[in-house]
Amino acid sequence: MLRRVVLATAAVAVFSMPAFAATEFWVAKSAATKKCEIVDKKPDGTKMMDMGKKSYATKGNAEKALKELKDCK
Repeated sequence: MLRRVVLATAAVAVFSMPAFAATEFWVAKSAATKKCEIVDKKPDGTKMMDMGKKSYATKGNAEKALKELKDCK
């Protein structure tokens, strides 16, 4: 009985982890091409420069910020 409870708990934990993973988006400018784009990983500061100075919860919010940033026009 205890073994079933442990296995069921482990299965629920494994299958629910992707739902708890936070997805964040950043507006970044490539150092090589000087073009802005939306990335899903925090820019490193060398190859990609962070332009928005913060992360956005949705890609739509990041796209809106991309259009509003004067350095990205």
